[in-house]
Amino acid sequence: MVLLERLSMKIKDVACLVVDNFRTNWVFTVVTLENGIRGYGESTLIGTELAVAALVELWKDRLVGQSVMDASVIQARMQRENYWLTGPVMSAALSAVDVAMWDAKAKVLGVPAYVLLGGKVREGVPVYGNGWFVGAKSPKEFGERARMTVDKGFRALKWDPFGAAYRTMDRAGINRAMECVAAVRQAVGPDVDLLIEAHGRFDVKTAIDVGRALEEFRVGFMEEPVPPGRPEALAEVRRAVNIPIAAGERCYSRFDVANLVSTNAVDLLQPDVVHIGGLSEMVYVNGIVDSASLPMSPHNPNGPVCNVASLHCGMAWESVAWVETMMTDVPWRRLIADEGCRFEDGKLFLDDRPGLGLELNLDEARKHPYQPHQLRHFSGKLTSIRPPDAVPFYDMAGPPQARAV
Repeated sequence: MVLLERLSMKIKDVACLVVDNFRTNWVFTVVTLENGIRGYGESTLIGTELAVAALVELWKDRLVGQSVMDASVIQARMQRENYWLTGPVMSAALSAVDVAMWDAKAKVLGVPAYVLLGGKVREGVPVYGNGWFVGAKSPKEFGERARMTVDKGFRALKWDPFGAAYRTMDRAGINRAMECVAAVRQAVGPDVDLLIEAHGRFDVKTAIDVGRALEEFRVGFMEEPVPPGRPEALAEVRRAVNIPIAAGERCYSRFDVANLVSTNAVDLLQPDVVHIGGLSEMVYVNGIVDSASLPMSPHNPNGPVCNVASLHCGMAWESVAWVETMMTDVPWRRLIADEGCRFEDGKLFLDDRPGLGLELNLDEARKHPYQPHQLRHFSGKLTSIRPPDAVPFYDMAGPPQARAV
């Protein structure tokens, strides 16, 4: 294919498929080009995934016929022409489309996506484990599962020890949460990072009380101690506690990230590539956090496309300190997608394949249609986020092989 043909490669079709994955649904977007190349995107939004899919379908006519090489231009125009600019549903849909365009664009050019993001700065991306606590209820059980996870090579663990608490916790409730943290710290020793998730559940006073109680455990960060969209409140908590504060998974544009930075609200940013507006928006976010000398850790408890897109950001940008990863997922994830990633010694390594490096088996995906799911975060059922037959979606067999673009 001559260069001119590549630079004018147009979008022929856009399709959407909603797939159940036990705790939510993946909204897969498929952008098909004139030459048959497919780019894959993904989003999710617990409880409103069908709204995201409907918006992607609504945009089909305006996307068909445009050059996939103009992915970031298209993303910017779609933001502008939708007038409302951002918000959870619009930004989730925009993310799915944008990531699919980047995937297709990189495939046309025959390079891994990280090449388009700036080039390779590392061989493997540091990750922290989430979902390692499935089924745990007592501090002892949390400690046992944490030890097993560290034995597999993870060097950082994240979890929410606060049960069904919302807005406030009495002293007894805080003490129970700290017993869980203490059990995990004792089980894994002083060299493993403990990352505490709060899911935006506390008012300012309670967040400060909890943050001060966490100080003795030298945690790596406390995530979203207060509800999102309140950077001044988050900054107040940050000033009052002696632990790092993280936030950003519910940012829906680079402007939300800029507000967190300008108010000195965070020590670490956590943008989610399938919520914030896609890889085009993540490029802007990287510039913001790098200019502020802040690290970021992409939020990534989602599906296969989000996972590899997040890892490509980590491959290309030194600002990425960690990428979140779930320990396991539904068994059909491996049947739907080969993500080409391998875990070893606290890092995920990507195979050097064109684009994001995965293809989706859409026939297999259709075997798992949409199912309604409710949020577990404030019901006390958060540890039940994986089915009993969940399995790792990455390989752990041997060291990664040498890679070159």
